[in-house]
Amino acid sequence: MHLYDIFRPVLGCVGPELSHNITLTALASGLGPRLKAAPDPSLAIQLWGRDFINPLGLAAGFDKNARVIGPVLDMGFGFTEIGTVTPKVQSGNPSPRIFRLKEDKAVINRLGFNNLGVDGAEANLMRWREKQNQGKNQGPNPGLVGINIGKNKDTTDGAADYGFCAGKLGGYADYLVINVSSPNTPGLRALQSAAALEEILGAVGDALDGAELAGGKGIPVLVKISPDLGDGDLADIITMACAGQMDGLVISNTTLDRPKSLQSVHRPQQGGLSGKPLFEPSTRLLGAVWRETEGKIPLIGVGGISSAEDAYAKIRAGASLISLYTGLVYQGPKLVEEILTGLVARLTRDGYGRIQDAVGAEHL
Repeated sequence: MHLYDIFRPVLGCVGPELSHNITLTALASGLGPRLKAAPDPSLAIQLWGRDFINPLGLAAGFDKNARVIGPVLDMGFGFTEIGTVTPKVQSGNPSPRIFRLKEDKAVINRLGFNNLGVDGAEANLMRWREKQNQGKNQGPNPGLVGINIGKNKDTTDGAADYGFCAGKLGGYADYLVINVSSPNTPGLRALQSAAALEEILGAVGDALDGAELAGGKGIPVLVKISPDLGDGDLADIITMACAGQMDGLVISNTTLDRPKSLQSVHRPQQGGLSGKPLFEPSTRLLGAVWRETEGKIPLIGVGGISSAEDAYAKIRAGASLISLYTGLVYQGPKLVEEILTGLVARLTRDGYGRIQDAVGAEHL
């Protein structure tokens, strides 16, 4: 039995934000679970010159300030994405701002990029990288770290905010994600337009000019998009990606849509919807982008993953990497091992020797 299973009733009785903070404190104190199984070589994948021991990651939003990178990777994730980080400390929107939709296996949040800012994240990332350099983080899962960056709510120059974050944090990142798709910062989604995105990418590129990680590897830059994106903006983003203006896409962020199937009393709450109801629209968008880009752009599939079958469906739709968050709220850390074991079984069943062979398979 996982320790989570023992404390799950307690966590379920307190508010979702308090439950999240308790979980972070427990992980930071060394009370998190550790996946003991050795990585299965069939799940290893290389992207952007980086070696991922498996394609499953923890999505941005859980570890906003890079507090628990090591404990998260110890759970068995192949990578973790911290953030969203903004230049200045930001308290976010008023509480309550997270709502569990238990009947729907979903969550609505309107957090609003609450985080400790670049300085807080950098201090934690610096400690993490120092341990790596000293060999203290070496083990069965070295893991990789993505950094998700955004702009402050009151900024007057969004591109400058993204450039500032990239310049300060890029050297700690195995990849960077430009978040222009959260529904909880006024005007943010407008930055998915071609003109705005080109300005942001230019600022980030200038900030990263010449920046490299240890080993001489450049820093890949991805863009996280909305499942509610209009056809015109989506077409522009695909064109930019195919032209090499970004190194990949994260598909997708939370949705403002409210499916009629929702049962919870919290369904009218404002904010982004995540979890099971997001699986179908985010996977449909993922597949559409894979087809339009002919599988030439690396994609990270996010949204509604709560089983090995969900994870495999994302991969077959075109995701080279996948990440989750809400699934952990309802199933706990045992979900990580279940997904990894289930992926290996499905690869064997379908005659694939490695996970890369299954990427985009449903379109072939």
